[in-house]
Parts: sequence; structure tokens; C-alpha cells
Amino acid sequence: MFNRFNKPEVRYARRMARIRRWDAPLEGGWAHLKAYVNMLFVDHGIFRAIYLNRHKVTDRFWRAAQPSPRDIDAIARLGVRTVVNLRGGREYGSWPLERDACERNGITLAEFVVRSREAPSRETVLSAKKFFETLDYPVLVHCKSGADRAGFMAALFLLVHEGRPVEEAVRELSLRYGHFRFAKTGILDAFFELYRQEGAAAGLDFMTWVTTVYEPDKLRARFRPNFWSAFLVDRILHRE
Repeated sequence: MFNRFNKPEVRYARRMARIRRWDAPLEGGWAHLKAYVNMLFVDHGIFRAIYLNRHKVTDRFWRAAQPSPRDIDAIARLGVRTVVNLRGGREYGSWPLERDACERNGITLAEFVVRSREAPSRETVLSAKKFFETLDYPVLVHCKSGADRAGFMAALFLLVHEGRPVEEAVRELSLRYGHFRFAKTGILDAFFELYRQEGAAAGLDFMTWVTTVYEPDKLRARFRPNFWSAFLVDRILHRE
């Protein structure tokens, strides 16, 4: 029975069912209550209610974990005009609650999907540069925990939009934000380290290196996560 429910096609069908459920409008108090319960206990929002992992990167850029409607009310008071969801999927009650809260506060809700355990593709980095140019600032970007994808996006923002040095950008991927560089998510650190070795050392700016030198397959082949760090992040903390 376990094998039957663990088949890829079964997992995919169940995931699509969750997306259809939570991508629909929330109608009535009961629907909102179910979305809140799902956000708190299925999407682990109970922990984010204690600590949102929200940080100011620049005067125009914030990063955080998945915000609740109350959190979105708070960032609206801070003047944030755009929220960027890096998660994709729309599989939890967090999504319609976020969507409705942004609409209520007059905040633009945008999506830019980033993976935390894969070598960043050239397309992702090039698209991020263009994406930053279209946003209405100030902006808050978020993933589930605010540790990995939010840190990667913050680092990209500093590098490709603000023109900051890589030494400053990589500080956005640190244990301070709950990021573990020796887990599978450490491939994001390895990406910037590869630029230091291949690009910066040769006098290439970041975008030139990405478009002419960077090879994602090479990064995947050389990166080896630590078993126990990966176990902590994936199995204990349930990071995406």
C-alpha cells in the first residue's frame, strides 16, 4: 500500500489536487478558517507566528518567511508596495490568504519561482535581473522559511540590481537567517563560490560569467552536501 501511494504519478495527482483546492477563491468564514488551519499546521505557519525571519536588506528590499495576513498588514504599514512569492505551487492555505491580504492592502503580489536544492540555471539568473527592473519598490521577497530562497534572491538583488560586491551579497546566505551551507541548500553558496573562483578571479563581472562561463552541470557534479546537515534541514525542519 505504501508503494502504491508513493508512486510519482500518485504524488503528482495529489499535489495538483491541493493546488486546485487552494488556488480557488476563499468564500465565507468557514473557507477562511480552513485556510488558516492549513497555514498554521500543515504549512508550519505556527512557527512563523513566533518568528517571521524578516530582515531589511536595503531601504527598498526586505526578505522574510511566508507571511500571514497579519504580517502583510504590518509590511503595508512599512510602505512595502510589492510582495514576491518565491515558492510556487500554491499548495497550502497560505497562498489564498496571502493573495487576499495583498489585495486588501493594495500591494502587488508577484511570483518568481526559485529552487533551493538545485544549481541555479542561467535562465533563472537572467530572468531575475529583468524581474528586478519591473518591480514597484519597496519590495518584500519570501519563501517558506526565509532562509534559503529568500537569501539567494536577496544576494542576486545586491549583485545584479544594486551592483554590490559578491562578498557583500553572499552574507545573505548565512546561519543568521537559518541557512545551512552544508545541507543540500548549500548548492546556492557553492554557486557564488564558483563565481569567485572562475569569474571574479579572472576579472569577469557576475553577469558576464553567468552568460559565458557558468556551467550548472559542473556545479552539480562537484557539490556534496553533508548527510546530517541535509537530514536536519529536510527531515527535521521540513524546508522546501
